[in-house]
Amino acid sequence: MLKAFDAKMAAHALRLARDTLQNEAEAIAALNARLETDDSVVQAISLLLNCKGRVVVSGIGKSGHIGRKIAATLASTGTPALFVHPAEAAHGDLGMVTADDAFIAISYSGESAELMTILPVVKRMGSKVIAMTGKPGSSLADIADVHLNVAVAKEACPMNLAPTTSTTVTLALGDAIAVALLDLRGFKEEDFARSHPGGALGRRLLTHVRDVMRSGDAVPKVTADVKLTDALLEITQKGMGMTAIVDADGKPVGVFTDGDLRRMIEKVQDFSKVIIRDVMHANPRSISPEKLAVDAVAVMEQYRINQMLVTDADGKLVGALHIHDLTRAKVI
Repeated sequence: MLKAFDAKMAAHALRLARDTLQNEAEAIAALNARLETDDSVVQAISLLLNCKGRVVVSGIGKSGHIGRKIAATLASTGTPALFVHPAEAAHGDLGMVTADDAFIAISYSGESAELMTILPVVKRMGSKVIAMTGKPGSSLADIADVHLNVAVAKEACPMNLAPTTSTTVTLALGDAIAVALLDLRGFKEEDFARSHPGGALGRRLLTHVRDVMRSGDAVPKVTADVKLTDALLEITQKGMGMTAIVDADGKPVGVFTDGDLRRMIEKVQDFSKVIIRDVMHANPRSISPEKLAVDAVAVMEQYRINQMLVTDADGKLVGALHIHDLTRAKVI
């Protein structure tokens, strides 16, 4: 049977929610202060920075969920990492771990049976072990090469049972280590984009003009001596709302757009007598195919144009861009 959610219940729920956030914020602040006199994080960062293999993260239950996030964050910020479930590791997945790897074991109690089953084997392999526990005197802390203390005064759970504040602190420390490693490795936006090719940043930093431009017969172009009517036919057939005007060497000397045509209608009575060189815009904007597509967007926005020519190092026309091409590629 559903309870009526009255004003009293709403106030109580809000108080609990805010108490939870306050509890977790205070725990992170306490960890931050503790690190002023605890060099274990520096030791862990040094170990991970000098790791020749990968970082293997393991934990079970809520610690396992946090471990997966830490591994994912490390992997996406320049530190090769993976998550291994400790129970599965005991039944074959330990073969993923090598002597060159660093092993991060997460267990708040420091007594996880699944982890303690595999860690002696991991140590015999030669892998270095970093333990994240809330119990400095635990079995896991004792076996580790570096122990990271993530102890909290109390959980946010009113019964002090459900892992809440402790998992938040563990995750925050994992983020802190990942960010430190990111900076020490000189990890840049371009590196992040390479590991996130499907995201918006990846598209912005990995998509070049050559990837989205129209090329070959799809590029509208005429020579400077053709009639305007021939140029209009080229514009219509190629569907870009413009045509490039090129010289004998294939270098663009001008451009003519739909907008130019509309502006001419009131001034010109007989289009059949107009030569394109007399009405084209000379010195059109162009960009290299090697430039990033976002650079093309910036030029188009700056000069308020919807089309742009693409030229090679010799100045020859090799392609054309329409703003719609960039939109379809999700660059903008």
